[in-house]
Amino acid sequence: MVKTQRCAWCGVDPLYVEYHDNEWGIPEKNETALFARIVLEGMQAGLSWITVLRKRAHMRACFFDFDPVLLARDGPDRMSAWLEDAGLIRHRGKLQAMVSNARIFLEFDGFASYLWSFVGGAPKQNRWLSVGEVPGHTDESVAMSNGLKKLGFRFVGPTTCYAFMQSAGLVNDHLVECPSYSKCRKLGADWIV
Repeated sequence: MVKTQRCAWCGVDPLYVEYHDNEWGIPEKNETALFARIVLEGMQAGLSWITVLRKRAHMRACFFDFDPVLLARDGPDRMSAWLEDAGLIRHRGKLQAMVSNARIFLEFDGFASYLWSFVGGAPKQNRWLSVGEVPGHTDESVAMSNGLKKLGFRFVGPTTCYAFMQSAGLVNDHLVECPSYSKCRKLGADWIV
């Protein structure tokens, strides 16, 4: 009998394991949830993902549960307080990008369909055997990055976009031996956005 194990990148930290097992790679089509994931991936740029996970609950509370309407409307007035809050990622550029990205999101009709169009509307099922095979970016993430930048989004480089694609289940990058691989594959069956 072959023993299966989860992807090694999540280690043993309970927060990381919970994220790996119950969020990462599960296909998402809710537009606000997709926007929140783009915000979080942008916040991660230059940092470890565990840093973002540890601050995520506080970010949700301070950032209006990532509600783009409230971020666009009230974000500028909160900027000074956010920059002083040690529970947040206090990077002025990232915070300003979150607010401006929220404004752009609100003007965009069909955000989920647009994002999913970069993978043909359904999760791409990769078949990686080792973490060394998983790319840092792909042609699709480069195209997504370019497209979002043309719309005016910031902190959406190709690597950030690929991390977003992995997180939101646009691609299934769990290793084949990981139990979450099959779960995400089943969730992605018959998936069209």
